[in-house]
Amino acid sequence: MDLIAIFTMLTFGLVAGIVGGLLGIGGCSIMLPALYFLFNYSLPTAIGTTITAVIVTAFSGAQAHIRMRNVDFFTAKIISISGAIGAVVGSILFIYLAKNVALLSTVVGFAFSYTAIRMIVEGLKKKSGVISSKGDKIPGNTVSKGILGFVIGVLTGVIGLGGGYALVPSFIYLLHSSVKIAVGTSLASFISMSLISGLFKLMTGDVDLIAALMLGVGTAIGAQLGAKLVPKIPAWMIKLLFGLIFLYVSIRFILAGFGIRI
Repeated sequence: MDLIAIFTMLTFGLVAGIVGGLLGIGGCSIMLPALYFLFNYSLPTAIGTTITAVIVTAFSGAQAHIRMRNVDFFTAKIISISGAIGAVVGSILFIYLAKNVALLSTVVGFAFSYTAIRMIVEGLKKKSGVISSKGDKIPGNTVSKGILGFVIGVLTGVIGLGGGYALVPSFIYLLHSSVKIAVGTSLASFISMSLISGLFKLMTGDVDLIAALMLGVGTAIGAQLGAKLVPKIPAWMIKLLFGLIFLYVSIRFILAGFGIRI
């Protein structure tokens, strides 16, 4: 990878981080479709590069939230362990799905449709998607958290998404966590899942390591900037716009699975 390509990936990581931080969905939801549709990576490599880049973001974000005491360590431990097991299962599934890109593309498309629909609904209702709650712990019992971690771990292993995409809304909407604890605990919990998923994909050769590092560094910086923009920009308007974009992205992934390019 030449200097121009390295700078491009670093810059795009910065943009993905800003948008992800602004929308509260993390940078991976921006990086994956961009690598596949804009930068013409194969889908398995786009997934592998995305999840490897997220390792940097997760470490950086988790350290910041630990300093701010925004992490429920008991919940993070449960999610990390169950999520790691799920990531192993998901990564094994990924190895088989990578041989059937059409099916993998369809799975990714339906995963993105979830993000699109949630953001469109929140945008139309002019809601930020945030449920106000107090407390420094995430409610819920060990079994429910363990199941949640495992399911999201499998999802992470298969499609390279899981942190801001699935863990944060699950903590907020299903377990009724406060937002800051949900975000901090998500980042701390997601480290194990991203590490395992990334290592599996490194072993199978589905990672552009230089691109992943540049994207990771850019996203880690951009996420901090994006979070600071939240009070200044109507979140519902941005969510509605990107919800429609993600809906288009999900349709493209699904149609690509059937051999239709748009």
